[in-house]
Amino acid sequence: MAITTINIASATGTNWLKEAQQSIADSASPGGLLGALQDATAANKGSIRAFLAQSQNNTNAFAQISQSSQSAAGALAAQMSATAIQKLQAERIALAQKMNPLQTNYSAGPGLDPVIYFEDGGSIDTSSNIMTLASGKQVDTTTGLEYHEPGSLISLANGAYLDTKNNILTSADGSKIDTVTGLTITV
Repeated sequence: MAITTINIASATGTNWLKEAQQSIADSASPGGLLGALQDATAANKGSIRAFLAQSQNNTNAFAQISQSSQSAAGALAAQMSATAIQKLQAERIALAQKMNPLQTNYSAGPGLDPVIYFEDGGSIDTSSNIMTLASGKQVDTTTGLEYHEPGSLISLANGAYLDTKNNILTSADGSKIDTVTGLTITV
């Protein structure tokens, strides 16, 4: 039987007495391949069986160590990835806040007058977006189309409509007829 050296003191350990006791316990029952070979001596009956059992135990231990290392490496990679993403998001948020600072002293300027009058007699009603020309014609300022008061319109089945306020019939093709005189209106 070989004499094993026992490390009973460590200058780097915080508890040298505990390390010494652990070292003595470890040397009493050697493990690993040397322990398996020591168990497989001629003095032990069934030494091949003991050797193979010990080898299987060692193989399982190595597999567990390898699997634990792989799991730990995967967890570390995932943690590093999450940390990198959080750092990148924080940098982008900081950059966006730097590029678009919040305005704290902003106050809305005075709004438009409800009605703006022009020198030629026309006007714009800014609350309803209707411009009235000097001739009396009304135009919707958002669409640019002629405005007709909804209450004065009668819609016909073929797409034509009758403006009862101005007595004008507008046909589906856009031609206009004065309903009082029956004449076609050309502009």
